[in-house]
Amino acid sequence: MADNSDDLKARLEAAIFAAGEPLSVERLMSLFGDPDQSNDETVPAAPGRKEISQALQSLQTDYLGRGVELKRVGSGYRFQVVPDLGGWVSRLWQEKPVRYSRALLETLAIIAYRQPVTRAEIEEIRGVSVSTSIMKNLLQREWVKTVGHRDVPGRPTVYATTRQFLDHFNVASLAELPALDEIRDIADLTPEFDFSDPPSELNHETVPNSGAGVSLAVEDSDAPETASPLPNEDNSVEPEIDDH
Repeated sequence: MADNSDDLKARLEAAIFAAGEPLSVERLMSLFGDPDQSNDETVPAAPGRKEISQALQSLQTDYLGRGVELKRVGSGYRFQVVPDLGGWVSRLWQEKPVRYSRALLETLAIIAYRQPVTRAEIEEIRGVSVSTSIMKNLLQREWVKTVGHRDVPGRPTVYATTRQFLDHFNVASLAELPALDEIRDIADLTPEFDFSDPPSELNHETVPNSGAGVSLAVEDSDAPETASPLPNEDNSVEPEIDDH
């Protein structure tokens, strides 16, 4: 048991602020260690999952109406700037937000809603070929991962989204994504991003992570796409699944 609820909340608050990345309940539990194997009197007895979850919910309530919030995303809990203030806070950084191409976001949206999916299936849905640079960028940013191979001739790679995708788009699970019939345009998924056509040359710059409301853009210079509709493939997958 923790010493008291206020002490537990203070410890969780400090840990999440200091971590610089989302912390899961399991990771927070591990910080308390095993009281039977520690002589450090500054470390309280390890709280249970229920106690930590209740303390996190209480912290979320404490931060309501403030400039930062405690948000649960795919990898755990993090403090972030509230969306309404994200654009204003972004003035702290002099770099111009770099733009995502519409082609990259369309490809990512197809993977998110149709996963597990092959590149050929993505191309069939979009009606144009997917440039190699798009898939490379999505993999390098760790928004997408390979999860197996389709059990058809050629054994095409199958793609799915990652926990990092959930973290970046500020949701705890895929179930929190809006329904497809609620999305009028791909830009509705990420209204803070700039979808105008990027110039031919852009600096490779990254804006530090300050929360969901800040545009955390990375330059994407995709090669031109050409029409290349492909036939459907069988939906069976030879899995190498790392479920998230």
